[in-house]
Amino acid sequence: MRRVTLAVAGAGNRGQTYASWVAAHPGRAELVAVADPDPARRARLAGPGVREFGDWRELLRERVADAVILSTQDRLHVEPAVALARAGYALLVEKPMAPTEEECRELVSAVTGTGVLLAVCHVLRYTPYTALVKETVDSGVLGEIMSIEHLEPVGWWHQAHSYVRGPWRSERLASPMLLAKSSHDLDWLAYVTGRRIEKVASFGSLGHFRPERRPAEAADRCLDCVLEPRCPYSAPRLYLNRGYDWPTSVLGENEEQVMDALRTGPYGRCVYACDNDVVDHQVLAMELTGGATATFTMTAFTEQTHRQTKIFGSHGRLIGDGESVDVLDFRDGRTTRRGVAETGSNAGDGHGGGDDGVMDAFVTALATGDPAHVRSGPTESLHSHLAVFAAEKARHSGTVVTVPAI
Repeated sequence: MRRVTLAVAGAGNRGQTYASWVAAHPGRAELVAVADPDPARRARLAGPGVREFGDWRELLRERVADAVILSTQDRLHVEPAVALARAGYALLVEKPMAPTEEECRELVSAVTGTGVLLAVCHVLRYTPYTALVKETVDSGVLGEIMSIEHLEPVGWWHQAHSYVRGPWRSERLASPMLLAKSSHDLDWLAYVTGRRIEKVASFGSLGHFRPERRPAEAADRCLDCVLEPRCPYSAPRLYLNRGYDWPTSVLGENEEQVMDALRTGPYGRCVYACDNDVVDHQVLAMELTGGATATFTMTAFTEQTHRQTKIFGSHGRLIGDGESVDVLDFRDGRTTRRGVAETGSNAGDGHGGGDDGVMDAFVTALATGDPAHVRSGPTESLHSHLAVFAAEKARHSGTVVTVPAI
């Protein structure tokens, strides 16, 4: 396979993650450019021979790479995706594609109209664990799929970091929690079952991280708070004395920078004194193609661990914990356990191998000219986004909503 050239537009955590894959596979891909308005973020990715740009628009002056990894913030995907595709770049776009149905449709229509390769970072499709679950379902051992229970345990500290203090805390700044965090999960359910989500109802709210939940003695910032040593959402406990990988790396690269961020930046704020508005718990009830039903629960109030799933079929049931599956075959009463190598499944350690998997698939598709290597193309990704928008409409209206056709 030929070696492909890549540019990164948006050098934050996700852009750095994908660039690290390129650095680890120099025989398959080369990072030739990085575009980001922050010089410090660019410097983390740039090395010898890597061109630096302060804006993705500079990539339009000349085509410098085979493809662009578009990892800008959620609301900054559509304009660059359309322009870069028209300039001939293949695209790997971070999810969500866009915060509204109209913008998602615009992106997909415009980019696919150019004929370039488009893949979306629904990374859970690419994990070894997902392959195990899908292989089990497709084998027929469960019979006809009748119902599913799926849980995303966000984790109390991950919620505080990303969705209370962090950049995904506000629908106005980013997108609804279901889109920012759990579009992975609706996409995963459709992928492993091979069925569309057709109807959805939803309930959820911002229940805990609210000003009225704030203890009377609490200060505006953790470093000034007498309750900090006993608070489960203590910022010093989360960020200090644990190295400078994610999530601490978001605050700084050394203790002085981290302490300054805790004193003056958003990550040092009391979780009950932030400008957050995204939900901290949500449930969905869904009807899939063929009449199967599914429930999905997203909750902040857990340890951060693997997603957990139960799939109930006419001939057997599967219980999955992110690392292995237990399959009970009703025909002989036997339970069989199958597992994969432990790789984790959270945002800090590569989504259980999915980050590496999506890069491997995208680069292979580019190198071979065969888009079949991509499991998260525009049509599949648009469907899961439409299911999220329908669920949010259902949550706000208190109704059952039909997921629109693509």
